[in-house]
Amino acid sequence: MKDAADRYDVVIVGGGMVGASLALALQDTALRVLSIEAHLPGEAGQPSFDDRTSGLGNGARRVLSTLGAWDDIATGAEPIRSIHVSDAGHFGFARLEASEHGLEAFGYTVCNRHIGAMLWRRLRAAGRVELACPARVRSVVLDGAVPRLTLADAAGGEREVSAALVVAADGAHSLVREAAGIPASEDDYEQVALVGNVRTDRPADGVAFERFSAAGPMALLPVHGGHYTLVWAVAPARATALQSCAPAEFLAQAQAAFGWRAGRLLEAGPRAAYRLALQRAEQSTASRVALIGNAAQSLHPVAAQGFNLGLRDAAVLAELIAAAADPGAPELLARFAAHRAADRRGMIAFTDNLVRLFGDSRPSRVLLRNLGLLLFDVSPPAKRALAQISVGFGRDLPRLSRGLPLRARAP
Repeated sequence: MKDAADRYDVVIVGGGMVGASLALALQDTALRVLSIEAHLPGEAGQPSFDDRTSGLGNGARRVLSTLGAWDDIATGAEPIRSIHVSDAGHFGFARLEASEHGLEAFGYTVCNRHIGAMLWRRLRAAGRVELACPARVRSVVLDGAVPRLTLADAAGGEREVSAALVVAADGAHSLVREAAGIPASEDDYEQVALVGNVRTDRPADGVAFERFSAAGPMALLPVHGGHYTLVWAVAPARATALQSCAPAEFLAQAQAAFGWRAGRLLEAGPRAAYRLALQRAEQSTASRVALIGNAAQSLHPVAAQGFNLGLRDAAVLAELIAAAADPGAPELLARFAAHRAADRRGMIAFTDNLVRLFGDSRPSRVLLRNLGLLLFDVSPPAKRALAQISVGFGRDLPRLSRGLPLRARAP
């Protein structure tokens, strides 16, 4: 008979930003929770906590604030108070100002490394969730009434654990999703995102730029310290050349593609490359398994909504299981899947359509999108709708998004 020490209510596989947020959300419940992460938060090989930035919408900020993590994260956050969208070489553009909507900011850009460090610092300080880190999941067995996982620690020792619910927060190539037999489709955008920090001859001052060009969509996002993060989606062959060329050549090509709206590009930091694809699981649950974050859907970064969507996955799941006698009950997981369906579908469609619309060079589509940008620029209702996108497409906001604590069952 398995030792009770190895039985958990919830096992979270993956301690990246979404998985760590779920673990934080469950720390004050009566549930026995184990969080498994293969990499130490500050380790260079940690794929979730690298030098990329995430755009945190106001909905995400409220969730993180409710979890008690926002004040720490805010020390490295830069507000986005203005957004400028343009189509290079054409007449269409749109501007959004947070102040026009009664907002301090549309959202905040934060380095993923900083987010990860702050989430894990709080997890360790609280000490209420058991952390297996570094530890790898060797196998997941889901063919019985109780899921079983075999873990290996850094020294090579192994242990087996069981759970009422296994949460897949282990990314786009999820081992848990594969073990659950949940198919995932992938649409390759045939693009690579080049990401790196740049300095211009003027401070960023809270302005974010989204520029659609023939060379690929480009975003300049303000980051802590007055500089920008450049996210440039290009064809794979060009990405290789841009990543390996000298900084001066990279700056010259980026300047030619982006233009001068943000000023003169003066300095570029190291550049990293990430393949871009839309990946989505055909379903978000299986028997005693729930998928959240990139394990459920992996988006193009053009709208900077991937982490926001994954955080809402975690917030909804936490709310449902916090008060549950059986966190892996079929009816509970059915409610989770139903609750998340509209938001997942809406955000995937919004992001995918945006990429395809601005990547279409046919003259008729160019004309339509530029007319659309101009109409959008003078349409307050359209701007209000876009300003609210960070709260998602679902009808009911989870409690954490409303600043309310979870309703936990008694111990």
